[in-house]
Amino acid sequence: MVVSAGRLVGDKRSLRCAQRHPNPPPTTSFPGQAVPAEEPHPARFATDTNHVIAKRIVAEAERTGRGIALENLRGIRGRVRLRKPQRATLHSWAFDQLGRFIAYKAKRAGVLVVQVDPAYTSQACSACGHVDRNNRMDQATFQCRSCGFAGHADWNAARNIALRGVAGWAAVNQPNADRRRVA
Repeated sequence: MVVSAGRLVGDKRSLRCAQRHPNPPPTTSFPGQAVPAEEPHPARFATDTNHVIAKRIVAEAERTGRGIALENLRGIRGRVRLRKPQRATLHSWAFDQLGRFIAYKAKRAGVLVVQVDPAYTSQACSACGHVDRNNRMDQATFQCRSCGFAGHADWNAARNIALRGVAGWAAVNQPNADRRRVA
């Protein structure tokens, strides 16, 4: 996950997946010796990791006096088509849980959270707003066909989400704004 400040958050999960390997059953050298504890259950690990990530994101927003903009990912599992190796990653990712954790921690801290429409955030230029499928040269590289802006694709998408969030906060602060759907 990339925040608009350009830092990666939550790389523990990918490191954990790379380190995972089949373990032989625990054994002991002496009778009566304690059996070594097994690794934490993956669901508990994911929940704990989501709490840690949510806490960091909310603390950063509180420290800087800014709000938090999240993509509205409802229904993404049905919309996205992926290759087989990527399916397990998407379907095991607890993004809804992370969103709920961020929302309740932000509410407790007094930080505004807004959900934005994720459409075209990876194809739009964060500098000029030009949307083109060809702006995305490959998975990691973004280069605008209109203004020439170039950068990391995830950073550009995070910046677009942040810009939509700013528009969403303006809408939320208006008295008759529709608070359910923004951007």
